[in-house]
Amino acid sequence: MIERKTFCGMCGITGQYAFGGGEPDEDLVRRMSSLLAHRGPDGEGFLRRGSVALAHRRLSIIDLSDQAGQPMKNEDGTLAIVFNGEIYNYRELREELTASGHNFRSESDTEVIIHAFEEWGCECLQRFNGMWAFALHNATTGELFCARDRFGIKPFYYANTGESLFFASEIKALLEHDGIGREPNDRMVMTFLAWGVMDHTPETMFKGVFQIPPGHFMLVRPGACLPPEAYWHLHMEPAPVSSPGADSATVARCRDLLLDAVRIRLRSDVPVGTCLSGGIDSTTITSVINGLIRTESPESVGERQNTFSARYAGAACDEGIFMDCVVAETGVSPHWTQPDPEHLLPSIERMLYHQDEPFGSLSIYAQYAVMELAGRSVRVVLDGQGADEQLGGYLAYLVPYIRSLKRHPLRAVGEGGWALYRHWRFLLAAWRQLRIRSGRRSLLSGEYPAIDRYAGPLDQVLAAEIASTNLPALLHYEDRNSMAFSVEARVPFLDWRLVEFFASLPLDQKIRHGVTKYILRKAVRGVIPEKVRCRMDKIGFATPEDEWMRRELREFIGSVLSSSSFGSRPYWNPEAVRRGFEEYAAGRMPYSFEIWRIVCTELWLRMFFDNRGNAAGRVR
Repeated sequence: MIERKTFCGMCGITGQYAFGGGEPDEDLVRRMSSLLAHRGPDGEGFLRRGSVALAHRRLSIIDLSDQAGQPMKNEDGTLAIVFNGEIYNYRELREELTASGHNFRSESDTEVIIHAFEEWGCECLQRFNGMWAFALHNATTGELFCARDRFGIKPFYYANTGESLFFASEIKALLEHDGIGREPNDRMVMTFLAWGVMDHTPETMFKGVFQIPPGHFMLVRPGACLPPEAYWHLHMEPAPVSSPGADSATVARCRDLLLDAVRIRLRSDVPVGTCLSGGIDSTTITSVINGLIRTESPESVGERQNTFSARYAGAACDEGIFMDCVVAETGVSPHWTQPDPEHLLPSIERMLYHQDEPFGSLSIYAQYAVMELAGRSVRVVLDGQGADEQLGGYLAYLVPYIRSLKRHPLRAVGEGGWALYRHWRFLLAAWRQLRIRSGRRSLLSGEYPAIDRYAGPLDQVLAAEIASTNLPALLHYEDRNSMAFSVEARVPFLDWRLVEFFASLPLDQKIRHGVTKYILRKAVRGVIPEKVRCRMDKIGFATPEDEWMRRELREFIGSVLSSSSFGSRPYWNPEAVRRGFEEYAAGRMPYSFEIWRIVCTELWLRMFFDNRGNAAGRVR
């Protein structure tokens, strides 16, 4: 039985695979799908055949016709797919597949996946350039082939009840099953509280709920769910020093790859906007798009390119001066929002509901507010996510870089001098924060593993940041924040060709003379304003969190910490946490993110465990 109310494509998927030939629970799968309506408000589709049920919610981006509906089948009906994401090189793949004898009924990238699987099997994943999470059922073999893109830009969660495998784009959909995610995963909760790390393993903070890791696929067969298997691995070049004269060729290649990564991510049948923070990454994306638009149609720059930004008048974290510079040079149509604690308080519950798991700082609120703003004008935004982890963009990477130069002692000394000269204020503040955070971990009661994001040489640190310790969490936050407002976020810096190119570069192409993102800064000379290109600070979607927590949010935080539920949790010492917050609020101790993480975790426990079943109704 197949039913389509309207055209379907992306962006929310869910389904059930009943082991042993059992019947799927159609009503349950439909309820799961309804909880993903925000990911796909433009349509829904459902398919049940044999022991499998597939459901889909669509946000219409490419091919708005009924022919692009999902779940989608191949010509003989043996394959059926539900897909969340975009295959940006679908046009090129379509031409190749057509030449091999495949026939297409739609213009969608979804159908390209089906024919690519027919042609190349699981090897088709190596040919895709994009972001994806999909489940493809093969009626001939009875297998369900599930896959996630190289970096985990799009989510894929699953739970095995013993009788069935359930999967979904968001954890909340899986929780419709009474037996899934009933308890917190204490180890993952404690790891988050201690280090702010999440999505670094296949486990989630819900016991029994897992995710396919980035760059993996998973095969489900009658009676068995095989462990996820890697189809892609990133090799990070460990060489610390470039050969003489390498810069010019590297710059040219960087420009070419970046230009094409942005170009193919502009493919859309709906308007596309840009997130603009004032930093190098988002400014680069904005300026590259601006150049492409000017080449195509100079008179329509202001109409066709919209930017979306967060500003904080008078705050130290405000980057408005850099945004103004970009707007003046490109002629884009800027849209601004000013996140504030007055609007944060009524938004916290909805943010937490959409995130599914606690989030590490209030910078997530800034991104949430920007996506809310963008959702009023566009359905697609391009963002600069992923450049920092590849190119040593965070100033904390300076220490691992110097550590990488142990066989070049004179250069190591020189780089240490440059780091102190350019960034001594940051390094001093970072040292102080390390001491504060170490002390605040004593507020926790449970056990947690040791995680040092910055241990080892730079190549190992960056590889871990991309695969586990930082980027996966940032992509989680961005996907949920954008999808909360039915906006698709695209990240050109995570084009796999660009990622492999950056990974192949010696480390001094990433950091040199205390300058982060060295090769990118050279590549965008003349492309972005010099005021932005030469910035040495790093803010990164920050909010005036310290000020808010001490002032406007103080009463709210105090009420959370004094609640009976907070006092009953096994994860922290409630009296010590309350005393620590009072010391901070009185100005006797500096701020650190551990305070918010504890508060957010308490709110999460209330929503998804104490009041399970009521969250969706309250948020809606």
